[in-house]
Amino acid sequence: MAPSSVFLEPDNLLTPKEKNKLRKPVVEKMRRDRINSSIEQLKLLLEKEFQRHQPNSKLEKADILEMTVSYLKQQSQLQMKSSFHKSSQFDFREGYSRCLQEAFYFLSLHKVRTETQTKLLSHFQK
Repeated sequence: MAPSSVFLEPDNLLTPKEKNKLRKPVVEKMRRDRINSSIEQLKLLLEKEFQRHQPNSKLEKADILEMTVSYLKQQSQLQMKSSFHKSSQFDFREGYSRCLQEAFYFLSLHKVRTETQTKLLSHFQK
């Protein structure tokens, strides 16, 4: 029990300012390690993309970050275009379906011959 109190005593003698002074480099190193780890993960995730743009070159951290931002912007634009295309396809199908319902409703009200209804139905389904 005595050895542990010996280790604690110097710590108790330090002022809060001195404790912060000792702790700051450790906290800063941990922060830099997290940043470096994240940049390395980005590099691994987007390795193929980087090879396409700059084959056989050593990338600096700033290069990795810039290329990642560029890649994400590009992907975002592609996704927006794709969602717009899907949305317009959905709108077209919804409008076509609504028009078809209205046509069938109109035909049912006016008792058109069934042969005509059949021809229209087959035409609309194409």
